[in-house]
Amino acid sequence: MAPRARRPRLVTLTSDVGSAYAAQMKGVLLRTLPPGHVVDLTHDLPPHAVSEAAFVVRTMAAAFPAGTVHVVIVDPGVGSARAPIAVGCRDGSVLVGPDNGVLLPLARELGFGSAHRIDPGRLRSRPRVGRTFDGRDLFAPAAAEVAAGRPVSQLGPTIRPVDLVLPEPRRRAAGADGAVVHVDRFGNLISNIPSEWVPGTARHVRVAGRRGAVPWVDHYAALGLARLGALGSSFGTVELAVREGSAERRLEWAVGDPVALRWRPGRVRATRTVNSDRPRRR
Repeated sequence: MAPRARRPRLVTLTSDVGSAYAAQMKGVLLRTLPPGHVVDLTHDLPPHAVSEAAFVVRTMAAAFPAGTVHVVIVDPGVGSARAPIAVGCRDGSVLVGPDNGVLLPLARELGFGSAHRIDPGRLRSRPRVGRTFDGRDLFAPAAAEVAAGRPVSQLGPTIRPVDLVLPEPRRRAAGADGAVVHVDRFGNLISNIPSEWVPGTARHVRVAGRRGAVPWVDHYAALGLARLGALGSSFGTVELAVREGSAERRLEWAVGDPVALRWRPGRVRATRTVNSDRPRRR
């Protein structure tokens, strides 16, 4: 009896390139993989925002089955001397993308194994078209071959990848310090402070520069229309949101802005430390 063919791995795609460029990457993948094996995570990440992309993909991709191939294309250094890499993880997953740190937070989450510099000469792919779209011409072909069963070690020599350490929140006796790490398409401000740190007795959040307090709620519908509030995000961290509006525009906060939460029983106060050296808007 003939041996049973190995089922191809799932491949996820995350990028800042938009749907038109993403479709070209999927076309490359689907020349090798059967339908249903390519999953789009997002292609509307802010352009060139490596740290923000690393935070988002760490949360989204970690939920996929062990052994998935994750392609991440946020690559402001495309065409330069930065290396193209594939990272093997201890759970069997493989991460493919530029060596600019965007893969490393997810690699640590899944268990970093080894990183390999992708050698274009080892890929069974069409010639590269220019040097501006490695997502289509290099990363998608490498991911397709790994998904079809090729060991990641065959893609090229080992390399010590560029690391990226995302900002970590600090817990205090009566509060926490953190930062805005993501602004979603609705203008919700996602911090890195775990929502579970906020005591269950909290009912309000006080935001620096605003009079009065805003509610701490369980869901958006609990807010009045166009009202600012705070709640636990789908990332498991504290977010500020405006119901059917934009907290980003309301507060003029941006990724990287520090956020401090202070609370006492029944009350929470949030403040922002202003850094006058950086622009307020992205």
